[in-house]
Amino acid sequence: MQKAKLPLTIDPYKDAQRRMDYEGFIPVSQLSRLGEFVGNVQTDAQVTLSLSVDPQRLTVIKGTAEVDVELGCQRCGNAFTQTLGVEFCFSPVSNMDQADSLPEIYEPVELNEFGQVDLLAMIEDEFILSLPLVPMHESEHCEVSVEEQVFGELPAELASKPNPFAVLANLKKN
Repeated sequence: MQKAKLPLTIDPYKDAQRRMDYEGFIPVSQLSRLGEFVGNVQTDAQVTLSLSVDPQRLTVIKGTAEVDVELGCQRCGNAFTQTLGVEFCFSPVSNMDQADSLPEIYEPVELNEFGQVDLLAMIEDEFILSLPLVPMHESEHCEVSVEEQVFGELPAELASKPNPFAVLANLKKN
């Protein structure tokens, strides 16, 4: 089955009443905000969405998304490919004041001025939030070996130098 390009926006209330499912992709060319945070967006984002109404009569947007991006390893400086996979469960709100009344299992997603959800922004936000704080290769694939990494011990020549902040300690005593 060939996946279709996803719409940019959806009407969550109508789609939830019809229990709509979406399966498709967002082209790399539309993931420009994500591209600002990574070296390169390498694949189209593959997305699945299901819209429904829960027992509390709240509209629910559940789904998953996956995309391959190029990141720079903070240990060795070389680029590597990482798959960002996210799962989400949203409930639309017309303003963020309503977000406090949602159950904890739902994240709020704000409707635009037409009462629709901007799918592109919603999914891009999830990808950006899933980026690692310190991107690194797996240690077995990294060019910097464990022996080259220094943890907690200063070389003898650095340990014998006087502390430049010792002067501040003297000022505090006076």
